[in-house]
Amino acid sequence: MRSSGVAVVEVSGHQMRALVYGRVHNKASLSHSGCLAEIHRQIDALITEFSPDEAAIEGSFFAKNAKTAMILGQARGVVLSACALRNLPVYEYSPRSIKQATVGAGAASKDQVAKMVKHLLGLEEQPQEDAADALATAICHVHQRGLPEALRSKPV
Repeated sequence: MRSSGVAVVEVSGHQMRALVYGRVHNKASLSHSGCLAEIHRQIDALITEFSPDEAAIEGSFFAKNAKTAMILGQARGVVLSACALRNLPVYEYSPRSIKQATVGAGAASKDQVAKMVKHLLGLEEQPQEDAADALATAICHVHQRGLPEALRSKPV
């Protein structure tokens, strides 16, 4: 996994603010296990610095390439493990649900998602693709938390 989006948002009333966003970008020379370790380190560092109450992650999707699906699954497992070790509940949302909550259309393009994220969070610049995906996941989670409890997602 060479690149994974990360974001931390703060919610106050109906206002959302991005505290930090970006991506874990691993060097091509780093081994696969080294990449997974770096993702874990950086997620743990964000949890330590910001002490979030909850985490949200993009759910699995069907990949045509089995190797790609396995690599993505391993990266997700590392994130889940980092959160579990800190007793941080994790909520999972499908890519379609994230796009629906952010753009209003489940088949939105990556560029549409990034533009809407910029608008919704009042960012000065359009975030990089991975970071925009992470911010959109956070926006989806915040919207879900506003639903009546019976309709909310449960932690994974």
